[in-house]
Amino acid sequence: MRIAIGSDHGGFALKEHIKTWLTDHGYEVEDCGCHSAESVDYPVYGKAAALAVAEGRCERGIVVCTTGIGISICANKVKGIRCALCSEPLSAEMTRRHNDANMLALGGGMVGRNLAERIVEAFLTTQFEGGRHQRRVDLIGDIEA
Repeated sequence: MRIAIGSDHGGFALKEHIKTWLTDHGYEVEDCGCHSAESVDYPVYGKAAALAVAEGRCERGIVVCTTGIGISICANKVKGIRCALCSEPLSAEMTRRHNDANMLALGGGMVGRNLAERIVEAFLTTQFEGGRHQRRVDLIGDIEA
């Protein structure tokens, strides 16, 4: 599975850790930036990772900023993206099961490395249940501003 990953400076360290974890576990990674801890604007990197998923270059995406809030908002502006901000594994599991989330947001200042690994693993290994949830996901996709 190919995973898009992006962060701003506040999420850079956790993004780099997750990137290593992903490759160590057999995932292919498309790094959408940023590439250092120098101050940058999170919308640029949230959008880049979301486009990689929306355009089909990657099956799923992970974005990280200090809280995960801003970058998740940016990712969700891209049509076809369902990005969930998760701070523990159960939320990551449930957003896959019920919402078919295709992107995960994490807060680099909120979640430590070990917990982030557990969240990412739950997000990447949990399958969408479909059924009644598919109808709801379709309704989400129909929403336009």
